[in-house]
Amino acid sequence: MLKKICIIALTVIISAQASAHGIWFAERSKQLAMIYGVGADDLDAVLRLPKVGSIKGFDEDWDEVDVELTPTGPLLLVTSDDYPVAVSAVLNNGIWSNTGEGHWIGKGRDELPDAILSEETIKYAVHLRGPLRSVPYINTQVLQIVPVGDSFPQMLGEKQTYKVLHKGKPVADALVKADFVNDPDAEPVKTDNNGEVTLPIRNQGLNVVMAIFDAPTDRPKIIDKYELLATLSFVLPHAPE
Repeated sequence: MLKKICIIALTVIISAQASAHGIWFAERSKQLAMIYGVGADDLDAVLRLPKVGSIKGFDEDWDEVDVELTPTGPLLLVTSDDYPVAVSAVLNNGIWSNTGEGHWIGKGRDELPDAILSEETIKYAVHLRGPLRSVPYINTQVLQIVPVGDSFPQMLGEKQTYKVLHKGKPVADALVKADFVNDPDAEPVKTDNNGEVTLPIRNQGLNVVMAIFDAPTDRPKIIDKYELLATLSFVLPHAPE
């Protein structure tokens, strides 16, 4: 019993301190790319292509259009015969266990019974090729950030309310950051009982809002929880040149 309590306590500490990696989308030489990393760390997305379980493109009416992720040198580019105004993706990073020695090993509790934390980490992303707009629930996005309202900010510093959805329903106590790329170590803000949080727009350009939520396990012999991380990225226009 004491061991179980210690594991739970250490799990909370690790979850609170972890700087988890995520996925988002950004332009690279006028082409849209899927990025894997955290902050300024732009890691090898091509290497992780086999872990991508879903990539979708959408038109102005949120009808699906065909898109693919195409390795191009070190980049993972979004390619399509159409021009999707929004895209979404899912990347399952697999099962990882912390042994308490500062090491994460790609095995579950069934193989590492003394691990202080075993989790399955799944990354979600929705990108708008332009400013904020209304975003529907996307069924592949188990964790999703959607903007709240009918009109949306166009300028840095203005406030915006977001709702975090887990399986399409608002979730309380998700941890949200306004700028996953430029300020990944910022203190997160928890969603309220309606799943909502209000944050300032951080950038007059690319914004990557991040939410992280620990979902309960359905395989307690293998993992203690699911660590779900979602991003919503969008671009505010700069002043005319």
